Amino acid sequence: MKLIHLSDLHIGKRVNGFSMLEDQAFILDSIISIVSQEAPDAVIIAGDVYDRAVPTAEAVQTLDGFLYRLSQLSVQVFIISGNHDSAERLSFGSRLMDASGIHISPVYSGRAEPVVLHDSYGEVGIYMLPYICPSEVREYYPDECIDSFNDAVRIAVNGMDVPSDRRNIIVAHQFVTGASQSGSEDISVGGTENVDSSVFDVFDYTALGHIHSAQNVGGERVRYCGTPLKYSFSEVRQDKTVTVAELHEKGRLTVSTIPLIPMRDMREISGSYAQITAREFYAETETDDYIRVTLTDEEAIPDAIGKLRAIYPNIMRLDYDNTRTRSGAAELVGSAEVRSPSELFEELYTAQNGKEMTEEQRGFLDKMIEKIWGEQ
Repeated sequence: MKLIHLSDLHIGKRVNGFSMLEDQAFILDSIISIVSQEAPDAVIIAGDVYDRAVPTAEAVQTLDGFLYRLSQLSVQVFIISGNHDSAERLSFGSRLMDASGIHISPVYSGRAEPVVLHDSYGEVGIYMLPYICPSEVREYYPDECIDSFNDAVRIAVNGMDVPSDRRNIIVAHQFVTGASQSGSEDISVGGTENVDSSVFDVFDYTALGHIHSAQNVGGERVRYCGTPLKYSFSEVRQDKTVTVAELHEKGRLTVSTIPLIPMRDMREISGSYAQITAREFYAETETDDYIRVTLTDEEAIPDAIGKLRAIYPNIMRLDYDNTRTRSGAAELVGSAEVRSPSELFEELYTAQNGKEMTEEQRGFLDKMIEKIWGEQ
């Protein structure tokens, strides 16, 4: 059973004010070519199909064209909603599309029935679990203790009654403990979203979305495929790929990747204004790429970004690195540590009330944060 594993398309995304739709259409064309050449049994899209819950008309049209071309290749397609998607909107018409081989996860309802495919080794059950939070799972398992995302996913998986004598795949969109973030992901509450990879032990392959860099977590069987495009300058040094997973007889899995070449890359350049505007410098640079420029001049250049766009039309960001900015950064060391919303609230509570929060108050706070994020 050969699978093409994709995730986090974020169709309709804007990066630093630039629409990525043209770049996304280009990379989806490349993916169609890969699918045509590889002839997989299934294509998996593990959430964050759109960049927002209410996508633009252009984003919807882009996805519609992509899915139509996949259906023309007679490949089974499995799609789940991520935290950026509206599960209700994405799954509209899903029962009608099943007949075309386009399978979209419905809104979570306490169970996830598998789609069963067959190959020369027998059956493969594919389970689709949309992005879930504890409050959603609690609704269907009121007698279970569900205080964390780990509890929620564990209970949801247990409710699937996955047969251990069959090969099984799950498509999920969660933050698995140990995954390395790029910085462009929307991990809402520091630490509380963590899910242990062991909750997926019953599956022969876990196709994950949510993290933007391709990586295995807790072994080869649990994998993030990453985004097909770079969506942040924190991803500049990443190579974007398509993941190809092949299930042979039960217990044997092989994973490989195929490079994705974007229409425009994302890169960083640094130097003085005179250096990076010199013909011999930009003659060696793909000037149409998305670029972050860091100027090393001690004095600010008037209208620098406007002038630089004459050479680098897709400049996304301009920074300075000089004596003044380094001095200012040194003063901020220690104040920029990343803290969760609960930690920040506790600090505010202590400052206002002159005492620390009780355990009961902390528990109430965590539930409120979880509820608010779930509603968003």
